[in-house]
Amino acid sequence: MADHRVRSPVAACRSLACCLPLLALIACGGDDDGTPPPPATGGSGGAATGATGGSVTTTGSGGGGASTSGGGASAEVASGSATSGTGGGGDATGCTRDLLKSTIDAYFEALAAHDPSTLPLADDVKFTENSEALELGQGGLWKTAGALKYAHSALDTETCSSASQAVVPDGGMDIPLALRLKLESQKINEIETIAVRPGDYKVSGQDFASNTAALIASGDTVTWEEPVAAGDRSSRDELMGWMEKYFWLFPRGVCDTVSGCKRIENGGGSFNCSAGASCDPGQPGSGTPALTPRLIFADVETGIGVGFTMFMGNTDMHMFKMYGGQVYGVSAILGAASSSGWE
Repeated sequence: MADHRVRSPVAACRSLACCLPLLALIACGGDDDGTPPPPATGGSGGAATGATGGSVTTTGSGGGGASTSGGGASAEVASGSATSGTGGGGDATGCTRDLLKSTIDAYFEALAAHDPSTLPLADDVKFTENSEALELGQGGLWKTAGALKYAHSALDTETCSSASQAVVPDGGMDIPLALRLKLESQKINEIETIAVRPGDYKVSGQDFASNTAALIASGDTVTWEEPVAAGDRSSRDELMGWMEKYFWLFPRGVCDTVSGCKRIENGGGSFNCSAGASCDPGQPGSGTPALTPRLIFADVETGIGVGFTMFMGNTDMHMFKMYGGQVYGVSAILGAASSSGWE
């Protein structure tokens, strides 16, 4: 099996920067000899070659195992993969897509009203905003939010979890918002949010601006919530396995992206998905992951995979859209944090 460990801080930094062209000079700070690295250029535009020769199993979060396509021997994911019980498993009895969707709608309505009392909350509900645990309704965006302007969501009935990327007014300014809800016995027991205000997405001390208009426009270009035709649907294992490999081998795990696939960060950037990236034929397993996946789940009906990690001082929710075995869009919501708040 190939050695997936990061060989040095410079190599690690360079690998991350080449997949994020805007960060190339800032994140790495140059070569060992002080010469700044050249900015990464766009990819060829061709679809990346899919992974072959093995599978990867994800335990804990997401409920089931995750495997990428291809035959060969199975490899258990080593420590550091998405094995946290947070967000996975639980009581999914009676969990339906309608329940998850109606709970998301109810959350945004309550948020705009600054009143969580209308929500079906578990007694032990945990709520975080930008990784900080807060009393629900008593601070943060709950005091300043306006009516929802846009959202696309993934619904996972196996774990009774949902993930949404949204645009919400924060006072007089629209901001990107990531929302994760988890239900047990039809009550919300986990609420994780990333509210990205100006200055909240930083790398090496530099701010990167959001683009809420582009995030909204992705609803039409990527068609996030449009159901995938039965013959083009990826399995739950395939969706979760793609996200696992993306994080674990980043940026060498960016496989099966179409030429027009764009990756946005808080709506900004609009990078080609293959820019500075490659598709490693190996599978994640031994060694140290480039980005440690904390939680992964999937919406098979709409072809959305979701993953959570920490990226260079930011808590990060990633989404991708896949059908016919290829990825058509990637969107990340990131906000500065020292930890996710859910370890």
